Amino acid sequence: SPPPPFSPRSKLVRKSIARVLTVMNQAKKDQLRIFYKDKDLVPLDLRKKQTRAIRRALTKKEAGMKTKKQQKKDKHFPQRRYAVKA
Repeated sequence: SPPPPFSPRSKLVRKSIARVLTVMNQAKKDQLRIFYKDKDLVPLDLRKKQTRAIRRALTKKEAGMKTKKQQKKDKHFPQRRYAVKA
């Protein structure tokens, strides 16, 4: 025998349940974000999504670091300043 037909009201009920669950889940996730904000390790689903390449790229701090040798070169041979006649 075929399944019983759904009344239009049942769709409304399902949608409203989904709305409530969505809001509850969002609130829960917000609380977790606050909890893990200053922690060293954060669950995967709370981390930034981005792209694979961006996640693996060097951070700004890492990219801007200089080797000891380069630091010495910069210190001992600074940028020359020239007096330009106007």
